[in-house]
Amino acid sequence: MNNFLSFQIHGGGDHGEGFSNYVAELLAFFEGLAGKEPSDMLATIFPGLTQLENIHPILVHFPIAFITGFFLLDCLGGLFKKSQWRDVASGLLYLGALTAGFAVAAGLQAAETVAHGDAVHEIMENHEHIGIAILVLSVLLSIWRFVGRLSTGDNPRGAANGLFMTFSAILVVLVMFAADLGGLMVYQHGVAVKKNPSEETVQLEPHEHGHSHAVDSEQNHQHSHSHSHDD
Repeated sequence: MNNFLSFQIHGGGDHGEGFSNYVAELLAFFEGLAGKEPSDMLATIFPGLTQLENIHPILVHFPIAFITGFFLLDCLGGLFKKSQWRDVASGLLYLGALTAGFAVAAGLQAAETVAHGDAVHEIMENHEHIGIAILVLSVLLSIWRFVGRLSTGDNPRGAANGLFMTFSAILVVLVMFAADLGGLMVYQHGVAVKKNPSEETVQLEPHEHGHSHAVDSEQNHQHSHSHSHDD
């Protein structure tokens, strides 16, 4: 019995150091946090968050997730006649509109504080305008949905539902466009991205390592060739 428990704790040979090592590391991590200042705790738990110039990159993921989830669930609920699914979709829409407000507010602040060149300015302006359009449309759809449910006690039906779903599809397309422009600014133009000071070292190490192997291989070849001549 003891051997069995020991095997379960340590995880077996295929898992390296085993589960007990992970638990020990986790406990050591929490122990180390206990002796830190609150600001140092935040930097330890969220090292990436503390490096951001603003929180827009964090907030923007919430409306993307909520609005996309709303549209998919609302479509499936209408297709399979599941009113409960559409009820949940309504909640996702409300959350999408709410978080879009926070994301737009943070984005407008970021546009005033983040350094960017002329090549990025037009992209940022388009990204900003689409973000505001997303906020306005999501709020209007939320009001439409909420008022409609108060008056009829049900989700949109018939022609009204077709019009509602059309605007919902437009909302999702706008989210895709905004996300694409945001990714373009970050990954193509490096907006708000700090250069890694060790980048050159990381790039050079594999080259030196491979060159070293090549030299060793050549020396071994020469040694073997010399040895064969001696024989």
